[in-house]
Amino acid sequence: MKHSEYYQVRWHDTDANRMVTPSRLVAYMQETANAQLLANGTSLDALRDEKGLAFLLSRITVVSYAPLYTGDEICVETWICEGRGYRFDRCFRVLRGEEVVAEAYSMWALMDLRERRLLRATEFSYGFAGDEPLPPTFSARVRHPAVGDMECVGERRIVYSDIDYNGHMNNTHYPDMLCDFTENILTKRVTGMTLSFLHEGAYGHTLKVLRREDAEEGRTFFRTLDETGETCLEAVLTFEPIAKES
Repeated sequence: MKHSEYYQVRWHDTDANRMVTPSRLVAYMQETANAQLLANGTSLDALRDEKGLAFLLSRITVVSYAPLYTGDEICVETWICEGRGYRFDRCFRVLRGEEVVAEAYSMWALMDLRERRLLRATEFSYGFAGDEPLPPTFSARVRHPAVGDMECVGERRIVYSDIDYNGHMNNTHYPDMLCDFTENILTKRVTGMTLSFLHEGAYGHTLKVLRREDAEEGRTFFRTLDETGETCLEAVLTFEPIAKES
């Protein structure tokens, strides 16, 4: 069962090129997922406070077919897919009128915070039906370069404005953070990204940001390391040049 929410793109969600930032695009998607839960009798806060459960994003692949601009009226669709093992899958689609401007496939884990264990998909019911997933290309794994093959391009401290109710850096903040460490970012548009979350980034910690360019494929690999040396995030972003206005 698909759930839809409607938004008008806000000026404050756009960048210097007047395009919606990658982080805000993902935020529109996840707010729609939250709305689906709420429409069916629960919320993320209630899930945590009353049942001691929290959804944790494991991996998301986003493909952006066209940019969004201030004032655009969009419809964001989301639907769950059949879970397996400890994995809860959810898809997204963003439409501007009849035009599909973005799609995404996400994989989540559900943590029992009281027992500190992951729940199997068979142990939890959303209370509504699922739908067919996006094509397998969206959920394919990405092979990331080893730490030793990447360049350290800076550090990023996790501060108040990054964290959410779970006490760690919200996953929607990572795409814009990676753009901060991308060469000549104002001349590019992010057309795709795959983010794999391996370890929580805690408030007050400083992340080391590693990068490797793959110019031939038009993509950039990233890895963030916590102070402990653990990998918090593995990611790959793809780009296209922004055409200059004549």
